[in-house]
Amino acid sequence: MWFFSRYFSILFIVRHSLMIKAVLIMSVTPVSPLYLASTSVYRQHLLRKLGQDFIAVKPEVDETPLTSEPAEQLVQRLALAKAQAVAINLTCGLVIGSDQVAVFANKIIGKPHTVENACAQLRSFSGQTVSFLTGLALINAATGRQQVIIEPFNVKFRSLSDAEIRSYVAKEQPLDCAGSFKSEGLGICLFDKLQGDDPNSLIGLPLLRLNQLLLNEGFNVLLR
Repeated sequence: MWFFSRYFSILFIVRHSLMIKAVLIMSVTPVSPLYLASTSVYRQHLLRKLGQDFIAVKPEVDETPLTSEPAEQLVQRLALAKAQAVAINLTCGLVIGSDQVAVFANKIIGKPHTVENACAQLRSFSGQTVSFLTGLALINAATGRQQVIIEPFNVKFRSLSDAEIRSYVAKEQPLDCAGSFKSEGLGICLFDKLQGDDPNSLIGLPLLRLNQLLLNEGFNVLLR
């Protein structure tokens, strides 16, 4: 009798200890960590505005447009593909993917890569309106749920002199930016008018829409 009483006492203590340990593990394990499927310093800077820790991962994605693919479909497809490339290796977490193109005269405008190309782009934009389309995707790696949206933003350029264009490109070197400008810097002086819901989308990550997608997943940055 003494043996069984002692056995059950030890069993109770062990089970109670395991339950406490499980509760402690659950309390310190991060819930739904954020992953950014991009190594862009611009997007990382924007995401930090939300005050949340995140892990930036380079997605291995072929960004070549499909034949006759509309710009709207392109940015949504690539944003989702980037998020999927990261989410496939995870068991939990919220993965953010984003892609952006500039559209002018019904043509997709790529990154200039060279000073001369940047100057040529800005000359063609002088006094004109350029549309920027940003695709945004959020994947819940635990449930597989996918959300994909597109955020448009229009920019009306001032009439720019060649001297202004060359001076701007020399100062800011926007060679890795679609549209040949950095709106978060001196590039704002190129514009006459901005039209859209979220100027953050110009830099590549529309935070207003991202916050809504996060809220849809129960991830409230104000309560974390």
